[in-house]
Amino acid sequence: MSTHDLEDMGCGTSSSTKDRKSEKALKAALVIQNWYRGYSARLKARQRYALTIFQSIEYADEQGQLQLSNFFSFMLENYTQIHKKDPELVARLFGSTLQDYKDRQDYVSRIDVPDSYHGPRLQFPLTFTDIDLLVEAFKQQQILHAHYVLEVLFETKKVLKQMPNFTHVKTSPSKELTICGDLHGKLDDLFLIFYKNGLPSGSNTYIFNGDFVDRGKHSIEILMILFVSFLVYPNDLHLNRGNHEDFMMNLRYGFTKEILHKYKIHGKKILQILEDVYTWLPIGTIIDNEILVIHGGISESTDLNLLHRIERNKMKSVLMSPIPLDEDHDNDLKKNKINTTIIPREVKTNGSLSEQLTKHEWEQVIDILWSDPRGKRGCYPNTSRGGGCYFGPDITSKVLNKYQLKMLIRSHECKPEGYEICHDGKVVTVFSASNYYEEGSNRGAYIKLCSGMNLRFFQYQVTKATCLRPLYQRVNTIESSAIRILKERMISRKTDLIRAFQLQDRSKSGKLPMGQWAFSMENILGLNLPWRSLSPHLVTIDKNGNINYMSSFEDIHIQKPVKEAQSTLIETLYRYRSDLQIIFNVIDSDHSGLISMEEFRAMWKLFNSHYSIHIDDFQIDDLAERMDLNKDGSIDFNEFLKAFYVVHKLDNVNKSDSKLA
Repeated sequence: MSTHDLEDMGCGTSSSTKDRKSEKALKAALVIQNWYRGYSARLKARQRYALTIFQSIEYADEQGQLQLSNFFSFMLENYTQIHKKDPELVARLFGSTLQDYKDRQDYVSRIDVPDSYHGPRLQFPLTFTDIDLLVEAFKQQQILHAHYVLEVLFETKKVLKQMPNFTHVKTSPSKELTICGDLHGKLDDLFLIFYKNGLPSGSNTYIFNGDFVDRGKHSIEILMILFVSFLVYPNDLHLNRGNHEDFMMNLRYGFTKEILHKYKIHGKKILQILEDVYTWLPIGTIIDNEILVIHGGISESTDLNLLHRIERNKMKSVLMSPIPLDEDHDNDLKKNKINTTIIPREVKTNGSLSEQLTKHEWEQVIDILWSDPRGKRGCYPNTSRGGGCYFGPDITSKVLNKYQLKMLIRSHECKPEGYEICHDGKVVTVFSASNYYEEGSNRGAYIKLCSGMNLRFFQYQVTKATCLRPLYQRVNTIESSAIRILKERMISRKTDLIRAFQLQDRSKSGKLPMGQWAFSMENILGLNLPWRSLSPHLVTIDKNGNINYMSSFEDIHIQKPVKEAQSTLIETLYRYRSDLQIIFNVIDSDHSGLISMEEFRAMWKLFNSHYSIHIDDFQIDDLAERMDLNKDGSIDFNEFLKAFYVVHKLDNVNKSDSKLA
């Protein structure tokens, strides 16, 4: 039978029809594939923008925290009454908080563990059983009794004091080592790591690279698990200090509040001892004489030989620079030209102010705890965080070559995938707190390595949901949360922003071109963000692309605790509320929450002067009078600051919509 005969019977037509259908199906599949790729790319871009907002605001807050160190130095130079009224304040900021207790049992034995306590009971000397007991108890949300917390802290300090500044660790082909980054009080991440990788033991070595505490709600539980594990396996569990192992950081980022909430009676004692324990944490680990593990990074002047020698326990807080010396006077207490007390190094106030690190030593530690790598060559100030530096690939090569090292492993920065490799593979960042900013914002990761093998990365993301939400829902949640905190940043600078907008708006139309609006936003808020891309979420835009700049503030305002207070004052107090809370909590050494009217006025005037805030004294005096609700001469400042909060008007609309749905 010929081909022509087959075509007459319809066979050829059927084949060509199938080919055409297959071609259409392929084209449709390609169209869908291209659409989905574009859709996913747009979602990923929105997610990146949201993470950029979170990170920019986080670093701006850290910059403000570092600026506080300058304020405290300024305060000590200009507020002589501090020394008369509270001689322990200088020691709290610059010296050792605790005296070495001759008999710690005298301290701990005062705290009884009652029969009614049903939480974990630790047995000293500690064993692996205690690690397991603690982990299981914390999974059941039990609280470890203050007696055991203090016992663990004292014992941890005792062992840490015997350790060098840098722990040297050896691996072998048969013995792997696990490196974890920031945990930030996220206990579920630690549980997941142990579930996947096993509990610490003599055959399962760990390095935890700082920032165990703050932000998350379970910092004390993480500390207790790590410290107990360290006491059981001091040669197999290694702890590096991070920039959040610092009592000043804890005041701002939540750990202090967590301790005082969970341990209402003994919280102050726990915090005092913790301040001391922090100072004895090693500042780095060196693996096989090849890999440097530190929390932050390096600078062009990093001197590992010097860092091996410094007395690390003298670094009470990285936020407190050494008290300046006046070398032209005797080593007695000095009086400056406005009759203020200067306290020279090695002079002891109330028997507890210890000798400090030198300025150069202090800067060396700042660099390794706060610095970040960047793609640009050179070493330049870390303007985002306000401390440490940015270091380029050339600096990495220079420092590693100088000390015959091959790699730097660090943490300190949240990464979307939980880790990141840069500088030609010589710098690795590992971050172990998943969902750091918001649920779904990032994965966590840890690293496993052994002698002669490449690094292996393990990623995870903690979720309480039985199935993962679709990507668009996760991105919507992250984006909404990021825009929310950005708007709160904007409302705290409302007066300054409006002034900047109006200077640009020469025609008084209430509108600005996109470029001018974006310039004003970046200039006033100090946030390097993709303002053009974010503008649809923040303002209304007309058909010509011009921005109605007052629309930025239509759906948000700051609640006034005192209705008569001027808007400028309210914005200033809201903007600096975290700084003010830290300052007054430092003054409030007994954690009563109360400060005198006189202290409030004096400290505010110093703050006003140092930060160049243009608020009239009479406004502050009037505010102080209104804050003293029961007229007893004292102010509950923490409660007062809680009254400053941002109201998002759309929240009520959304709640109404959800009720109707």
